Formats: sequence, C-alpha cells, structure tokens
Amino acid sequence: MIQKTLDALSDPTRREILKLLKRGEKSAGEISERFDVSAPAISRHLSLLRDAEMVSARREGKNVYYSLSLDFIDEMKVWLNGFAE
Repeated sequence: MIQKTLDALSDPTRREILKLLKRGEKSAGEISERFDVSAPAISRHLSLLRDAEMVSARREGKNVYYSLSLDFIDEMKVWLNGFAE
C-alpha cells in the first residue's frame, strides 16, 4: 500500500485534491471546478486516490462525494519511522 500512496502523492494535482478535501467533503463536480483540466482527468485522479485508500467516496443520487481518509497518514508515519531506527 505504501507504493500506491507514494505514487498518488507524486502528482501535484492529486496533492491539491487532498488539500481541498482536508477542508471537508466535496462532490466530484465541486472538485473538478477547482482545476483547469477535464472532468475525466479529475475522475482518473480521484480513482487513483481511492485505489490508494487516501479518499473515500459515497454516492448520493447522481452525485459522488469524496472525503479524505486519514488512515494512510498513520501508515506513512509507521513506514517513515522505520528509517529513523
């Protein structure tokens, strides 16, 4: 899972999406409005973030809402602390 997390963090757009979700849950449309790329491109970024378990998604009618999942931070801390030993 660490590799998926690092891969997801390697892209500046995905890092910006995470910062945006730090402020609270957003719909896919709200996220897409903030970027100067196509909606399908944002959808791909969100898919990669979900695959890395960095965000979670819930469907409400036609909308999909995304929120930040903080579990990956704890996993990264454990992994990084392994280098300090």
